[in-house]
Amino acid sequence: MLKLRILTLAAMAAMLALVFAGGVAAADGAELFKTKTCWSCHGKDAKTPIMPMYPKLAGQSAEYAFNQMKDIKSGARNNGQTAAMKGVMGLVSEDEMKAIAEWLSAQPK
Repeated sequence: MLKLRILTLAAMAAMLALVFAGGVAAADGAELFKTKTCWSCHGKDAKTPIMPMYPKLAGQSAEYAFNQMKDIKSGARNNGQTAAMKGVMGLVSEDEMKAIAEWLSAQPK
């Protein structure tokens, strides 16, 4: 009985740690793509941007997409349309960037 109680408490503690660390909220890249307003410029399907100069994001490698977001946020990439992106990226955590990047990489080109 004591073992069961300890295991239950340990499982609850692990779940709470995930919630407070943002692991649960950051898991849905598709939802983050919408709520962080990525779709408003890059298209709901991530491949039909509103302007031809905006990149198509669907199907890009997760590593590439993540690094681009990270570089725009930090200012390491500062050319083209990055001025508009920098404000948006200020609203996105690193875990959220990873989730969005993973979702983008799974989308058909």
